[in-house]
Amino acid sequence: MALTTFGAIMGFAVEMIGRSMDIYRTAVGKVKDPVLKENVQVLLEEGKKNSSLMEQTRRENVTEMILEPIAGLQQEDYEIDLKISGASEDSDLLKAALALEEKERRFFHDSSEKVPLPEVSRIFRKIARKKEKYIDHLKSLRLNM
Repeated sequence: MALTTFGAIMGFAVEMIGRSMDIYRTAVGKVKDPVLKENVQVLLEEGKKNSSLMEQTRRENVTEMILEPIAGLQQEDYEIDLKISGASEDSDLLKAALALEEKERRFFHDSSEKVPLPEVSRIFRKIARKKEKYIDHLKSLRLNM
């Protein structure tokens, strides 16, 4: 489905973050490695902040963006189907976290270039940069496992 409006983009962002948080909540209970567990907890907390930020951004900017068309974003490009309920290995959970963070980073980066409102674009770029740092950090954990 095409994400052609500000409301659709913001709704998808909230939904995507919510799905990641659900996965991280499940993962926290399954992770054995204390360092990975701490990192998953950080991702969960960051997800809560980002979810609140998306809701606030939508409320504050919806009137300015309601009629602005947006092209070039497809929901399917950013969806990820991860089921970690059966995953028990920390390495599998780490791979899942990396996949989630990369999809979200790409979504926020791509959206920052499409959304014509500078303040929203800035917020999306900031989230994408944070995601990049988390990805780099998670990749360094893989080397230690």
